[in-house]
Amino acid sequence: MRSILFVCSANVCRSPLAMGLLRLKVDNELSEWDIHSAGVWAENGWPAARYTLEVLTSRGYDLENHLSQQVNREMVENYNLVLTMERGQKEALQIAFPDLTSRFYLLSEMVGKSHEIKDPIGRSFIDFEHTADEIDQILNDGFERIKELAAPTAE
Repeated sequence: MRSILFVCSANVCRSPLAMGLLRLKVDNELSEWDIHSAGVWAENGWPAARYTLEVLTSRGYDLENHLSQQVNREMVENYNLVLTMERGQKEALQIAFPDLTSRFYLLSEMVGKSHEIKDPIGRSFIDFEHTADEIDQILNDGFERIKELAAPTAE
């Protein structure tokens, strides 16, 4: 089974957006994927941001039951690929889990770049739409690389 964990700061905007968008993309083969999200500095139990919910609903994905969770070792060990939105998040994971660093990438690295996905928290619905569009474009353009890295590795 392919497995991927999206990570942002609080797990209420970008990582839930990425999770929902990728689940939509692989809808026909969702049973072959394990796609979740978490936050490096998240507090457990918060719902997704209102505009995150609205953007995903407008695209056909219901995220109403999402509750934020802080990333931990067990999560990281259970996912073949961990994609962060910012360099600081990737670095925090590398420091916390140095034995698992080969799993950590910036989302933009899936398309050969190294830019960060800006956090839309506190901004307008349009800003959330732009963030979702940016994430969706990377998921589409980098899909083959994502599939490859999210695949289980032979032990």
